[in-house]
Amino acid sequence: MAGGDFLDPLLENSEEDIEEIKSCSQFFKESLKENKKLWNIALPAIFTSIAQYSLGAVTQVFAGQLTTLELDAISTENMVIAGLAFGTMWGMGSALETLCGQAYGAKQVHMLGVYMQRSWVILTLTAFALLPIYFFASPILRFFGQDEEIAALAGKFSLYMIPQLFAYAINFPMQKFLQAQSKVMAMAWVSGVALVFHIFLCWLLILQFKLGLVGAAIALNLSWWIVDLGQFLYIVMGYCHGAWTGFSWGAFRDLGAFARLSIASAIMLCLEFWYYMLLVVLAGTLKDAQVAVAAMSICTNLNGWELMIFIGFNAAISVRISNELGAGRPRAAKFSILVVVLTAALIGVAFQTTILILRNVYALPFTNSPEVAGAVSHLALIFSFTLLLNSVQPVLTGVAVGAGWQWLIAYVNLGCYYIVGLPLGFFLGANLDLGVEGIWAGMISGVGLQTVILTGITFGTNWKKEAEAATSRIKEWGGSVGPQVENTKDFKSYNNGAVLA
Repeated sequence: MAGGDFLDPLLENSEEDIEEIKSCSQFFKESLKENKKLWNIALPAIFTSIAQYSLGAVTQVFAGQLTTLELDAISTENMVIAGLAFGTMWGMGSALETLCGQAYGAKQVHMLGVYMQRSWVILTLTAFALLPIYFFASPILRFFGQDEEIAALAGKFSLYMIPQLFAYAINFPMQKFLQAQSKVMAMAWVSGVALVFHIFLCWLLILQFKLGLVGAAIALNLSWWIVDLGQFLYIVMGYCHGAWTGFSWGAFRDLGAFARLSIASAIMLCLEFWYYMLLVVLAGTLKDAQVAVAAMSICTNLNGWELMIFIGFNAAISVRISNELGAGRPRAAKFSILVVVLTAALIGVAFQTTILILRNVYALPFTNSPEVAGAVSHLALIFSFTLLLNSVQPVLTGVAVGAGWQWLIAYVNLGCYYIVGLPLGFFLGANLDLGVEGIWAGMISGVGLQTVILTGITFGTNWKKEAEAATSRIKEWGGSVGPQVENTKDFKSYNNGAVLA
């Protein structure tokens, strides 16, 4: 293959910010360097995602020692009420991936702390806006057909879990703040310690003290606030030199523009998050609903664990893209995209192959029902392609977040998932009587269409213009923050007493 022909479509119209790729050997050499940068971010981010995801899962495991009704109540609150809040907060916090990442790449480190504080303000207000969901959880669950006893107890448990809602509001801005600086090992350590503490606390309060729902709520709330406290102490103790300069009144400026980007991020990610939840609802409309829901839940659960891995890649590519664009290095940004997409696709192929090899047994750890295991086995082929698509799709979403395309991707998700995927799944599953396979085929059609569109957008983008847009965004939103300063003392002098601490 001559020269850099195979990279020309990717690297045209770019600045000479990395060496021109002239051979395959040079491509592999540069790929190894880029992979090292990506994995340094991705591995701790994967561990952090799994550890925090496990807080709710561990609670449900210990709740299995309680009555079936209490287990159902905790599971329902965790999946529906807390799941809605988690998706919303995670999405809104993702606006910082764009802003902090680009500011860090442009060496405007002093802006990161103010951006984080603005996000705290917006997410805390959002938490107050979400309170009615917690207060009226029981009637909401009844409206969607939930069993009366489960709805009543889940509503009671939801009230206990309000502190977790506000912990989300504090947590996600700090995560994005640390990610932008590639300080992901600190997040991993904090999340690991919180998970160990949570396991002990669940054992103590649920099994030993027999506190039931109250014990589960105390353990889960405390563990999330330990995550917040650990991250906050790491930040304020000086490990983020220049990025944290104390509390500032600047956090209350430019909130309108900041809120718009936060809302766009929330819509973009929630449209994906809710898509898979609605698939289970669709399965409940089929003839043999119990088997269908069980089979769909097993596959969705496995898909969720795979997603935790690629959330790490999502964070890594978002950091790499935003940093490179902020630094005015569009060629490096495009090369990073190419490397991470290829890496993610190879891992996706490995998952796909594993499912096909284990197609007759991979459901057995989750069920002892031959009917459910058979339904899951029939899904193996189409489910394996889902795992392949879901290896690349989160990476492309991470690119979109790093570049600041949240509103564009929100429209793409709305069209692909809710105009194509869900209606097609309902038509194939219910109208054509294809059952679970039909619903899943509709779902994968939506994901496949979205992946194709995101690929076209990503590799058809003029990244030099994106780097210029990043510079413009930093100048526009950083104007109220002031010039970069080297330490807190200088920052206080510049603000003329406007700093709170």
